[in-house]
Amino acid sequence: MEPREELLDVLRGEVADERVLEAVAAVPREAFVPAAARSAAYENRPLPIGEDQTISQPLVVARMCELLEIRPGDRVLDVGTGSGYHAAVLARLGARVTGIERHAALAEGARAALRAAGFADVEVRTGDGSRGLPDAAPFDAINVAAAGSERDLEALEAQLAPGGRLVAPIRTASGGQRLIVARRPAGGGPLTHERHERVRFVPLVREP
Repeated sequence: MEPREELLDVLRGEVADERVLEAVAAVPREAFVPAAARSAAYENRPLPIGEDQTISQPLVVARMCELLEIRPGDRVLDVGTGSGYHAAVLARLGARVTGIERHAALAEGARAALRAAGFADVEVRTGDGSRGLPDAAPFDAINVAAAGSERDLEALEAQLAPGGRLVAPIRTASGGQRLIVARRPAGGGPLTHERHERVRFVPLVREP
């Protein structure tokens, strides 16, 4: 069995959304990792991409996409774009994706990898992702690939459109992290929050 098929077998035990599985299968993860790590591209684990950052574990990418409930045409903000892999999976699901990455070298690498993999329509900006992109808001969905506190997400949550969803890892009182889903009701009212599985991400860094 090919490594990509082996990975999909693993994901099927945890991810029910067939659209997400098809998107993961269609995106060449090897295009988004350094050459030295390409032999491990379809292992279900994070891999280093430079700047003390990693490309997320495929299972976590798939679960976050599943929780975001992406619909074709959704306007999506990808915070902490890193290598561009997560943005590519979101785009494969039919989203119109704008990424933001604080490390200029990673942002440039993500742009090149996305172009090479056939996702030239994904825009990647360099900047402080914790502030979101107010000039491009509101977003139907926001994906956050770095862990902060619930308070750290307030600026991003404010940029959700009615019916919008945000998925992010947050730090817990015990020192761990969990994925949360924040939803803005389509008809108005306060956001709702759901807690999901434990995860491990790099910290969400806020610029001074």
